[in-house]
Amino acid sequence: MKTIHAVYEKGVFRPLETVELPERTEVEFEPRPVTQTEDPHDRLDGIYAILGERYESGENDVAARHNEHQP
Repeated sequence: MKTIHAVYEKGVFRPLETVELPERTEVEFEPRPVTQTEDPHDRLDGIYAILGERYESGENDVAARHNEHQP
């Protein structure tokens, strides 16, 4: 049997994917909290901050400096 991911809400475990079991099948499990993953929008905040710096600088030709940070 594969691992089923579920969310505990209002006293009930709700599977996050389809479970292939007949209705009213009794099951036994040991709940194990899964660590929360990072919100992908949080990762983009840093990228948008960098892009915003370049945009707000008023510099139009960024291609002219493309090798600036190369070793």
